[in-house]
Amino acid sequence: MTIPQRKQKKGKITSPKKETAVINPHDILKYPVATEKAIRMMESENKLIFIVHKKASKNQIKQSIQQLFKANVLTVNTTITPQGEKQAYIKLSKNTPAIDIATNLGIM
Repeated sequence: MTIPQRKQKKGKITSPKKETAVINPHDILKYPVATEKAIRMMESENKLIFIVHKKASKNQIKQSIQQLFKANVLTVNTTITPQGEKQAYIKLSKNTPAIDIATNLGIM
């Protein structure tokens, strides 16, 4: 009885990189979230919460906030809500208060 030999594994096959299309900043940011939690985060943590385009990357979200509001963005965290929407938590630098941007948007 002979033991069959195993086939050798091939190297990792990489797929071609996706082309990132330039998207209008108004198409990336859909609307701001104005819940009690969002307002508390604006005041205490200097963060804004937006519903964004589902296929938008963190870098695209960051660039659109910087273009539209002339704000310095430190970090962007994203989650997918149970309703299937993408939510972005945007932390702003201390030079740019989130409450000022919220006032311009009409949230506060």
